[in-house]
Amino acid sequence: MRRPLEVLAVVGTRPEAVKAAPVVWRLRRDPGFRVRLLSTGQHREILVGALAAFGLRPDRDLRVMRPRQPLNALLTAVIAGVDADLALRAPDLLLVQGDTTSALGAALAAFHRGIPVAHLEAGLRSGNLRSPEPEEMNRIVVDRLSCVFLAPTPLARRRLLSEGIAPSAIYVTGNTVVDALQTVLAQPAGSAPRALAGLPAGRPLAVVPLHRRESHGKVLRGLISALRRASARRPEVLWVLPAHPNPAARAPLSGLPRGRFVVTPPLPYPDFLRLLARCAFTATDSGGIQEEAPSLGVPFLVLRNVTERPEALGRWGRLAGVEPRAVEEALVRLAARPPRPRGPNPFGDGRAAARAVAALKHWAGRGPRPRAFRG
Repeated sequence: MRRPLEVLAVVGTRPEAVKAAPVVWRLRRDPGFRVRLLSTGQHREILVGALAAFGLRPDRDLRVMRPRQPLNALLTAVIAGVDADLALRAPDLLLVQGDTTSALGAALAAFHRGIPVAHLEAGLRSGNLRSPEPEEMNRIVVDRLSCVFLAPTPLARRRLLSEGIAPSAIYVTGNTVVDALQTVLAQPAGSAPRALAGLPAGRPLAVVPLHRRESHGKVLRGLISALRRASARRPEVLWVLPAHPNPAARAPLSGLPRGRFVVTPPLPYPDFLRLLARCAFTATDSGGIQEEAPSLGVPFLVLRNVTERPEALGRWGRLAGVEPRAVEEALVRLAARPPRPRGPNPFGDGRAAARAVAALKHWAGRGPRPRAFRG
């Protein structure tokens, strides 16, 4: 009888935790695997809460984050922390998700020790190294360090093939965020957090999460200015802005007019999903919300110049850019007549985690190749 395959899954931020959780949950219930979950602590508080929604907790927390920590210092701390863990107990495979500094640092540490890397959400590309920054560079490097590519869509597979990745190493799974969303929304809803308890039942809502690093400063101030003007032209809409833990993303939200805007503290993932599901539309610079919104039938605007997730553009969403006047007009048009798109979700069907686990078995020579998600 073969021993279980040892897997170390590394996460550091809430999006990583949300998307890795369905895979870790399945791995822990499969006798063919023994999995440990390592948190770098990049976004420790909101990460732990996100994992708890899936009944998971880290086996170890590196606690690498420090106040006002530069990216290079964070990357160095992640590499050193993960490397020390690998020195104590080397797995057969290291699993990382997405494009964060935690994913990059963990993949580098494993690569330097000759440990194979599996990349969940491989193949996303915006085509611009500075947008999103540093995520575009991170995911390119993580893909170069990996040997198992869990691509979320057929488009992501084509991008990997264009970069010379062997077809046999790529598995199209769908995006595990759809699995996560379905799992969370199937759970009984708790009482609404205080920040959301007073939201009116009959008024159109628009949630506007803004946090991208490249949006900080002048760009973010311009987006907030566009929101102010759009809210004056569409006063029937209540605009809900969840604050991000990063002070640079939170500061420009102060002083927004009450009655048209609600600024909330960072929301637990289940509460955010239920808020998003109530919305007439959303506008965001986030990557993950471009996947979550179609899963909930919510139209969206991308407040960026480029996106690595174009699969939903056209039917579900639109790229609005960051020029304030253009953003204002796009917001007003969407608020006046939000569409209700229909059709299959281009990002997943809720079975991505099962395909990912089957892909790892196939890579290890312990099972057949899973059928690809076709979008």
